[in-house]
Amino acid sequence: MIEERLKTSFGKYFDAPIEVWRQFASLCELVTFRKNEIMKHVGQDEKYGYFILSGSAGVFIWKENNYMCLDLMYEETFFGDYMSLITREPSPLETMALENSEMLRISRDNVASLKQTSFGSLLFLISAEWSFVEKQQQQIDLLLKTAEQRYLDLLEKQPNLIQRTPQKYIASYLGITTQSLSRIRKKISKM
Repeated sequence: MIEERLKTSFGKYFDAPIEVWRQFASLCELVTFRKNEIMKHVGQDEKYGYFILSGSAGVFIWKENNYMCLDLMYEETFFGDYMSLITREPSPLETMALENSEMLRISRDNVASLKQTSFGSLLFLISAEWSFVEKQQQQIDLLLKTAEQRYLDLLEKQPNLIQRTPQKYIASYLGITTQSLSRIRKKISKM
């Protein structure tokens, strides 16, 4: 079952036989996190990558005594502090479960082992490419779209986002204040 979810989630980028995803799943362990549980603290090095089965998580950085949200992740997505996972060095990023969550966790050593296989090296290459594309699109959107447009895009991708994610994190992710987000939500509700 888990291998089918991995295959379905990643299938839009790379079509691999179910046996490959079974092998991937065998290198993972099932873990749970409570709402607001810190998964990786600021200044630590990341030891795991995650695939979210249920729940949500975020990547944050502290700035002026506030969390700044860099990423919001939901079911069927890979997640983690990739910079630290790859470099094996501490980073200023913090990862946190935003809801009670169930995830697959793969250790840095198992990632390295997987990268030694032909499938694994291709999987991580494709993952890196798509992650780069998504991050670059996020930067472009931040520069070219209004906060309202970015919020509508986010709602299209995650329709139940409002019920699941604290408003302060949504606002931070969009690069606006919570007051601005409230005005945008009020405006949209009148439409």
